[in-house]
Amino acid sequence: MTFFLLTAMIGNAQTAEKQNVITHKGVSVKMVTNYGDMVLLLYDETPLHRDNFVKLVKDGTYNGLLFHRVIEHFMVQAGDPQSRDAKPGVRLGAGTLGYTVPAEIKPGLFHKRGALCAARQGDEVNPKRESSASQFYIVQGNVWSEADLNMMEQRFGKHFTDEQRQVYTTLGGTPHLDGDYTVFGELVEGMDVVNKIAAAPRDRFDRPVEDIRIISVEVIK
Repeated sequence: MTFFLLTAMIGNAQTAEKQNVITHKGVSVKMVTNYGDMVLLLYDETPLHRDNFVKLVKDGTYNGLLFHRVIEHFMVQAGDPQSRDAKPGVRLGAGTLGYTVPAEIKPGLFHKRGALCAARQGDEVNPKRESSASQFYIVQGNVWSEADLNMMEQRFGKHFTDEQRQVYTTLGGTPHLDGDYTVFGELVEGMDVVNKIAAAPRDRFDRPVEDIRIISVEVIK
């Protein structure tokens, strides 16, 4: 069984091409992949996730791992330690480092386009919504209409603030995941890389047919 399952809700809107407005402080890391480079900001508002990610970066944990699950107009996911030497066609997503990170789900941090979020096991086995130690996803998402957001509020029992509505109807994201997963950072540079990864041909498990690999990650400030 694959762990850290995320449910895609695909609408009719197109992925936004606007840039995030960075309003948070934190630690920046550079991720080099065979599809290009990205810079990610790890929020100070989520110190447990920030410090854990930095530790894994310094330990070299992410070097050589794959983006093992990609869904266009939704997200790209990586960080499964079993993906490093995985053979083609093998289903990935169940690998762990043997521990979890306590949830840091905060109202002001939501699934806007470019958000860096922690994958996790489902509520049925993980009622505290604790995060995988290493698996993460970066939101690509869609732009949504006000009617879309109203429907999600009714369907999923959520309430979107004015700020969320403004972001989701202009920049885009995956609003139906808000409140269920820890958002602990955001993409500062490299949305074109995320778009390229998300568009890659994939198999029935949403694993890219050709490996998309993290070559290295380093703290840059």
